[in-house]
Amino acid sequence: MFRLLSKESNIFSIPVYIFFLFLLIISFNILDFKTLGVFSSIITFCGFALGYFLFNAIGLNYNTHLPLFLYTFFVFALYPGSLDIGIAMSLFTNSFVMVLLTSNQDEVRKNSYLIIGAILAVNFLFLPTTWPMFIFVLIHLISTSDHISLNIFRLFFGNTLVFGTYFGVMYLIGYHDFDESYIPYVEDSFLQDYYPLHLLLPVALYVLYAVMDHFANFNKKSPSSKFKYTFMLMFFFAQLVTVFLYMGKNYEYLLLLVLPNVIILSRALRFLKKYWMKEFGLWIIILTLLLFKLSTYVNIGELI
Repeated sequence: MFRLLSKESNIFSIPVYIFFLFLLIISFNILDFKTLGVFSSIITFCGFALGYFLFNAIGLNYNTHLPLFLYTFFVFALYPGSLDIGIAMSLFTNSFVMVLLTSNQDEVRKNSYLIIGAILAVNFLFLPTTWPMFIFVLIHLISTSDHISLNIFRLFFGNTLVFGTYFGVMYLIGYHDFDESYIPYVEDSFLQDYYPLHLLLPVALYVLYAVMDHFANFNKKSPSSKFKYTFMLMFFFAQLVTVFLYMGKNYEYLLLLVLPNVIILSRALRFLKKYWMKEFGLWIIILTLLLFKLSTYVNIGELI
């Protein structure tokens, strides 16, 4: 199976995978056709669809079917059936920000910080726990921009436009009290029961191995590969902070980690030395995700 997925994808691959993901969602009755449910599901699916195009834009997976397949499988396994509008909007805005930051056109990358600032502000209004994305974009801006001060101004001006408009409208229509939900407090206690999260332990260990292997062979990588991988790790850690601090029992937060996880795992599988190790690793990931999906319907612990 790994050999089949290692073949180069073509222009029709992404639409096919998007359609296949849509069929999976429909087949398992995931979309909730209520007023807010429909809107949330559309935004979520648009975010997932944008994610498919990011693999080629980031350029770490050699345009093969493997990341597209794993991305589809991760989304299917981790999508709980209905999403909070905050998570849905965050998935969409994160993908849109990444599209702008990884654009092949220099003018788009350099002049998009006003738009990115506005998008991050919208993201924060829908889900304040995504504040680490601000830090990720700011670090990326400082490390890559030629005009740091100007672009920082653009970024925060974009924030100000959205925040000013939103809070101004809220004040005019009678909301004069500050909503403390915009302050993302960290819960006093962490999870005590890790079921069914512990079922994903093989995937987590594989990601850890992949990152360690990358840095063990860091000097062998090209400058472009080093930069792109570091960029992806920064994005991964930004999402990981949000998941670690605020997820609790809301396991849909794991969807924020899907894109960077798939890129890291696909790259690690590709560079394993022996074919049987690649095949074994792929099936471990698939079976782990199937078990996690099954745990949403039955208690795996009772079966074991």
